[in-house]
Amino acid sequence: MKRTTLASILALVSILFAAGAARAQVVPSATSGHISLTAGALASAFQPDYACCAVAATAPNRLYGVGAFVDVRFTRWVQVEAEGRWLRFNEYQGVNEDNYLVGPRLPIHHFRFLGATPYAKALVGMGRMDFEDNNAWGRYAALAYGGGVDFRLTKRFIARGDFEYQQWLGWPNLPPGSGIANMSFFPYGASVGVGYRIF
Repeated sequence: MKRTTLASILALVSILFAAGAARAQVVPSATSGHISLTAGALASAFQPDYACCAVAATAPNRLYGVGAFVDVRFTRWVQVEAEGRWLRFNEYQGVNEDNYLVGPRLPIHHFRFLGATPYAKALVGMGRMDFEDNNAWGRYAALAYGGGVDFRLTKRFIARGDFEYQQWLGWPNLPPGSGIANMSFFPYGASVGVGYRIF
């Protein structure tokens, strides 16, 4: 094989490799296939929307508690969040709430100079409430709407501020005649936390 032919083939292969590498570098983040997993912990303060006496009403005490979250990012626009929250501190007459939720999470924009990414989310799952003096408890279908901001601290760590407004729809699992099982509640609150990107 002549040197000029060999040089031409090598040049063509180099151009093809360079074109492939350039194309790989400009794939938009919205369509790139990187899956990432972030897990973290939350501290929360919520208004439970229940005080006592089978009446949905603003409680005199906010509930405080801890939570955990897991975010799975499939693409820039396809993300899922799962969270659990246990609100067991500062109870009024023994009333406390837990919730377990999962659903889509949508990043709105990334502000590079702040390292901040605001997001919106809509979650569905279950809420559980212990009523006054542990006389009864109830399980509820729960919807949650909210959002927040993630602040990038390092390559792996984020800080998070989050707000949720929830709708709890009664399931009839309390004693007949209690009047509580079919009530709806509307808890809302805020959380702060730290997350770690596992991969």
